Amino acid sequence: QVQLVESGGGLVQAGGSLRLSCAASGRTFSYYDMGWFRQAPGKEREFVAGISWRGDRTSYADSVKGRFTISRDNAKNTGYLQMNSLKPEDTAVYYCGAARLRIAGPYEYWGQGTQVTVSS
Repeated sequence: QVQLVESGGGLVQAGGSLRLSCAASGRTFSYYDMGWFRQAPGKEREFVAGISWRGDRTSYADSVKGRFTISRDNAKNTGYLQMNSLKPEDTAVYYCGAARLRIAGPYEYWGQGTQVTVSS
């Protein structure tokens, strides 16, 4: 089992920045690829960004390329999502997930989510 806990969400004005953290415990987090997903009200959960277990490969949704950066620190069992130039359409609950096989999934473990609200 891998337990994931997100933090760092909040309310920010458009153009602002936030950094989300995903703290892992349980099985060795460094063996898992990690992804960030988000779900806005009335919409399906969507992929935002992913990073390989070594941190040498990343993937981003087109909507966040150039604004968001995913990273991880395996020594701290923590992953991050740096979000810059935030837009109101980035408002959602953000979830981190852990995938044993590949960034594309399937994702076996999920956190409880953290709310990000971007005001215009």
